[in-house]
Amino acid sequence: MFFTYLRRELRRRRKAALVVASGLALGIALVIIVSSVSSGMSKAQDKVLESLYGLGTDMTVTKAAAAPGSGNGRPKFEFDAKGNDDDSTQSSDRVLVQGFQTLASSTVDMIGKQDGVADAVGGLSLNVMKVDGQFKRGEFRQQGGTAQGGPGPGGQGGATQPQGEVRGGGASFDVNSYTVYGTDVIKQALGPLTSSKITKGRTFKASETDAEVAVVDSAYAKEKKLAVGKTVTIHGTKFTIVGVSTADSGDAAANLYIPLKQAQTLADSKNKVTTVYVKASDSQQIDHVKSTIQKNVSGTTVTTSADLADTVSGSLSTASDLASSVGKWLSIAVLAAAFLVAGLLTSSAVSRRVREFGTLKALGWKSGRVTRQVVGEALVNGLLGGVLGIAVGLVGAYVVTTISPTLTAELGSSGGGMGGGRFMGGPGGPSASRTLDVALTAPVSLSTILIAVALAVAGGLIAGAFGGWRASRLRPADALRRVE
Repeated sequence: MFFTYLRRELRRRRKAALVVASGLALGIALVIIVSSVSSGMSKAQDKVLESLYGLGTDMTVTKAAAAPGSGNGRPKFEFDAKGNDDDSTQSSDRVLVQGFQTLASSTVDMIGKQDGVADAVGGLSLNVMKVDGQFKRGEFRQQGGTAQGGPGPGGQGGATQPQGEVRGGGASFDVNSYTVYGTDVIKQALGPLTSSKITKGRTFKASETDAEVAVVDSAYAKEKKLAVGKTVTIHGTKFTIVGVSTADSGDAAANLYIPLKQAQTLADSKNKVTTVYVKASDSQQIDHVKSTIQKNVSGTTVTTSADLADTVSGSLSTASDLASSVGKWLSIAVLAAAFLVAGLLTSSAVSRRVREFGTLKALGWKSGRVTRQVVGEALVNGLLGGVLGIAVGLVGAYVVTTISPTLTAELGSSGGGMGGGRFMGGPGGPSASRTLDVALTAPVSLSTILIAVALAVAGGLIAGAFGGWRASRLRPADALRRVE
C-alpha cells in the first residue's frame, strides 16, 4: 500500500517533485564541482612541489647558508698573460656549492635512524661558472712625423719617433653558468632526479658510485647539442653522457646529474652534502618526524612539502584559496537554501493536501503512517535531486577538465628549501623566483559521489521532516472544513 500510494502521488505531482528535486540538484552539483576543482588544485600543487623535490620526498633537511664575509662566495678567475702574438682562447671554470652550507655525509645516516623515517638520501647541489674568451692585441697605426733633432726635413740630427695611435684590441669573454646535482646512485628512489623521466639512454647503475658518467636534462641537451655517448667537461673532468632526462613538469632540478662522489670531488667537498631528502614511514606522522629531526639533529632546517606549499603564489594559489574558502562557503549556502526551499515546498504541498490527509485519517490512518508517507515522498524527491545533481556535477567537472585552464605557480620566494638550493643565485646570492604553468583538471572521486548521495538523502529527510511535522498536526475536522 505504501509504495502504491507513493507511486501514484509522485505521478500526480510531477511538477512539484521536479521543482524540489531541481533545487537539491543545484546544491549537490555545486558541491561536486567545487570538490572536484579543489581536488584538481591539490593535484596541481602536488605536481608543482614534486618538480622541486622529486617523488616520494616528504621533507628535506638543510643547513642555512652563512652570511658571506668580505670576498667570500665570489668566484675568482685567473688567466695567463699571453704573448703579444698569441690570441688563443682561454677558459676557466669554478665549481661552487649552491645555496646552503654543507652537512657531513654522516648526517644522512643519523637522520635515517630517527623514529618515523623510512628512508633518507643525501645530494650535493652545485653551480658551475665557466668563462671562455680571448685577449686581442691592439694595432698601432703610425701617422708619421719627425721628432725634434731627427734627420728629417728641418731636422737637426735628432732621433725620429713614430707618432700614431693604438686601435682595436681588448678582451671578449662569455660567461656560462649551469647547475650540477650530485646524486646517490645507490638510492635513486628519492631526490630531484625522480621528478624527471629517462627519455633516451639509461639512468645510473648502482656500481657507478664514482664513475665519470652523467645524465643530462633534455632542455639543456638541446641547447648545448649534447646527446647520449658524447662527453661534457666539468672542471677538467670529462663525463660521458649515458642518459637524457625530461622533467615531468616545469624545469628540471639541474642541467646535469652526476654521481655524488664525483660531485664531492669537483667541489672539494669530500663526504659533504647540501640536502638530505627524507621519506616518512607514515604520511600522517610528518609533523612528528619533523620535530624529531629538529630535536636530535642540531643546526639543521627541516622543510616539509606543506611548508614549501606556503611559498607557492600566483594564480594557482589564488584559485586554490578561492576554491577552499569562497567555494566551500558558497556550496554550504546553496545547500542550506536548497534544503530550506525543499522543506518549505514540501510543507506547502502538505497544506494543499489537507482534505486528502484528513480523509485518510478519518478512514483510520494513524498520524505516524501519514508522516511516513510524506517523508517517503520527500526522500524519493531527494534521491531524484541527487541523481540530477550528480549528473550535472559530472558534466561540470568534465567541462573543466576538457578546457584545462592554465594556472601559474610562482616559486622560489623562500630560497627553494626543498629544491636543493637551485633557486639561489649561487652562494650568498639572492633568491630567484621561478614560474611554472600547470593545467587544471577536476577529477571526481568515489568519496565525492558518496557525499553527493548522502546530501541527497539528507535533503529528502529534511524536506520530509518539514512536511511530516505539518501532516502530523492535521485533524479529520480540517478536511471537513474544506468540503464545499
